[in-house]
Amino acid sequence: MPYLEEFRFAPIEKEEQFLNYIRPTCYDTFYPFGVLSARDFRSITFEPLTILYGGNGSGKTTALNIIAAKLDADRDTLYNRSSFYEDYLDMCSYKKGEGPDPEEIRIITSDDVFDFMLNLRSLNENLDEKRQELFREYTEAKYAHFQMRSLDDYEQLKKVVYARKRSGSHSKYVRENMMGNVREHSNGESAFLYFTDKIREDGIYLLDEPENSLSPERQTELAEYLESSVRFYGCQIIMATHSPFLLSMRGARIYDLDENPVDIKPWTQLPNVRTYYQFFEKHRDEF
Repeated sequence: MPYLEEFRFAPIEKEEQFLNYIRPTCYDTFYPFGVLSARDFRSITFEPLTILYGGNGSGKTTALNIIAAKLDADRDTLYNRSSFYEDYLDMCSYKKGEGPDPEEIRIITSDDVFDFMLNLRSLNENLDEKRQELFREYTEAKYAHFQMRSLDDYEQLKKVVYARKRSGSHSKYVRENMMGNVREHSNGESAFLYFTDKIREDGIYLLDEPENSLSPERQTELAEYLESSVRFYGCQIIMATHSPFLLSMRGARIYDLDENPVDIKPWTQLPNVRTYYQFFEKHRDEF
């Protein structure tokens, strides 16, 4: 039984009433009003694994952000909200499942993953700078003509004594005076680690195009990880993607936002997947 059974976006009639009231004002955008209703996307009925599929501008990220905001989901980075966002959220509603509440509700976006990778890279760069500083400190201490003038010089004296001991070395001195270097991962490895760290047992997780920064191999691993999180660890996943590796996950209910009205389709009938299929069929003899 999923934690979240249904989500209903703002009814079209309420949208129209609100827009007729607000249009004479000085505002030139009423986002998110009109985005999902333009595709007659009124509601979502959830499975433990639900996917929003569609091209750029189809509204899948908007839908995901609206659901996350209404559920008051945790998130690591800020996102743009218009002046009318709260008005739209007030018109939305949802139905919970019959079981207990989830342990956590979190949305994970590309910005979250990119910020994590940048922070990890920055941390490694700072450690590299600290390492170089300690190398210089060791060299200066080893060959310095040091005289202790007061107790304030005691710490410096210890460094000199250590540097001049036979057992002392550049590498040993650095190891003992700084934290271990954080292993530098590739972007794909870092992104995958971010998902495995954030997705825990018994939670609702909303993922916005998690395939970004992931190779096909890593996307396959992420798909397996998400499937296991749903089947064995009580998670509910709601995801926006157009990756065939993620769209093929077992048991997923897929909403095609490129259709008007939005329709539920099997993954093998989605245009993006068909394009891959036709490409490999064309080159079948080359494999």
